[in-house]
Amino acid sequence: MNRQRRAIRRLQPLLGTWVEIRASGRADRVDRAVTSAFLHLALVQQRMSFHASDSVLSRINLHAHHTPQEVDAWTWDVLRKALALSRDSEGCFDITVGARLVARGVLPDHGFATLKAAIGSDAVTMLPGRRVALRRPVLLTLDGIAKGYAVDRAIQCLQRGGVEQAVVNAGGDLRVFGAQASPLSIRCEDGTIRAAGALRNAAVASSALGLDDADQERFPGCVLHPSGQDSIGCHPQVWTVRAAQCWRADALTKVAALAVPARRHALVTRLGGAIVQAAQEHAA
Repeated sequence: MNRQRRAIRRLQPLLGTWVEIRASGRADRVDRAVTSAFLHLALVQQRMSFHASDSVLSRINLHAHHTPQEVDAWTWDVLRKALALSRDSEGCFDITVGARLVARGVLPDHGFATLKAAIGSDAVTMLPGRRVALRRPVLLTLDGIAKGYAVDRAIQCLQRGGVEQAVVNAGGDLRVFGAQASPLSIRCEDGTIRAAGALRNAAVASSALGLDDADQERFPGCVLHPSGQDSIGCHPQVWTVRAAQCWRADALTKVAALAVPARRHALVTRLGGAIVQAAQEHAA
């Protein structure tokens, strides 16, 4: 039996960004496990992408206010997690802001203009048989949680495949597992990259608030408060959150960005995350 060790690094365009997987382990396992992990990432994209008109998510948005839509187990799981977090985050996390993002040109219009969609997570109903119904037209967007969920799926695939150490990085949504910690750096509001300790058997994600058009190249996502409050022009801020799972870290960056300042750290902590601070630079 081949017990030779091997370390590999692969990069593919997925999830609207470049996804990097670094993995090490037995040579007869690691290649196959990494290939399978990328397939899992692609499957999440296929099912949960707002940009794809034929995704499961687009089918929900177009038809679930007329007829309940049966969905796959992964999409069901993400919706269940997202709705629970919306309830527990004092409204800071809301997957029903899709119509406002379409109106801004951030997300594509797949024929949604005629729906006169509103917002409100109470419109979403989870029915037996993994069916999703909408009480009224709303446009769901899973961009604030699905990328992290995809990273988690890739990590689980690598673990099942016998990989001993791995990092999956989807444009800053990152998760590490294995005996060795990985150095962690985060990008700040001014574009500088600073050390922030190390990450071991955990995940981290970042979101930005109040960036101008030029800065959107570094942080292409748009964080929008469910109340409709406009974050454009406010003081630029980048929020980085660590959690055990990447879906949770991904979602909690939006909570950190939008929470009332006095409640921010306590709320993120209560929901299973921790806000990460960059190391301070000291003058010589």
